[in-house]
Amino acid sequence: MTTTSAVPRPGFDAELKAGLAVVGGMFPPTITPALIDFMRTSYASPPMAEVFAQRRIEVTEVVLPGHRGDPITAAVLRSSEFTGVRPAVLYAHSGGLMFGDKFSGLDLVLDWVTDLGVTLLSVDYRLAPEFADPYPREDMYAALEWLAGNTAALDVRPDRVLVAGASAGGGLAAGVALAARDRGGPRLRGQVLDYPMLDDRCITASTEQFDGIGVWDRVSNETGWEALLGALRGSDEVSPYAAPSRAVDLTGLPPAFIDVGSAEIFRDEAIEYADRIWRAGGDAELHVWAGAFHACDIFAPHTNVGRSMIRARNTWVEKILAD
Repeated sequence: MTTTSAVPRPGFDAELKAGLAVVGGMFPPTITPALIDFMRTSYASPPMAEVFAQRRIEVTEVVLPGHRGDPITAAVLRSSEFTGVRPAVLYAHSGGLMFGDKFSGLDLVLDWVTDLGVTLLSVDYRLAPEFADPYPREDMYAALEWLAGNTAALDVRPDRVLVAGASAGGGLAAGVALAARDRGGPRLRGQVLDYPMLDDRCITASTEQFDGIGVWDRVSNETGWEALLGALRGSDEVSPYAAPSRAVDLTGLPPAFIDVGSAEIFRDEAIEYADRIWRAGGDAELHVWAGAFHACDIFAPHTNVGRSMIRARNTWVEKILAD
């Protein structure tokens, strides 16, 4: 059993700390390779049909070509309350690159569909370790190409396409934005990077601070990156599309919304990524939520911090999609 780190660290928000014991039953602080199968069951999305029906969201399951043209599944979500041409969001789910599915954590972004008229494409990208790099990131990029090629059929505005994701999905979203820039791919309106998983090297101070405590600790992070990259983790051969912190050049990227907790391992790499976007002359809005553990808005959306995170994110998306 992993012991709690003695390194000084920021404390958890009192309201969030009270919920950590409940979260731990579904999402243990430390995830080793032996726990991947457990997490695939524990973190699987609950039945969503009733939620979609209550919110008048129409869901269409699609099969599209992923990496190497292999078929992957995705879901297109649209509100029945909106008509005409709409903005779109390509969404990458959380789950450490090893678990989760296209509906995992999706509750957080359903307001975009119901309130902003967004057409949301959420992807079942293939998971490590069975499908190591480049499968997850290239599945997501292929989904972006599919979305861009079907804007007319989907009634989507090609100039109002965002990429978004949470945790591992946030890292994938950042990688898609980099790849779209470098490959001359679809032009993105913005990127939403929620507490993103950006750096395979796992060497930041915040990584050391949250070892055996909270949600998604140092060992969990190493497990996820090693599942994706194997022996390449930490080497000079890692692609920036897999680990966006590796990117040398952050110029020419779409505007970014980046948020992260002060009490989680991704704090320092998220702050650094925002700072490097600014230094490159780009546009980033950064929120560091005091006392927030990783993905607390997924696990504790009823708390003051969770509600504030969701509200700030929704406000930015509304702003960036406006004419």
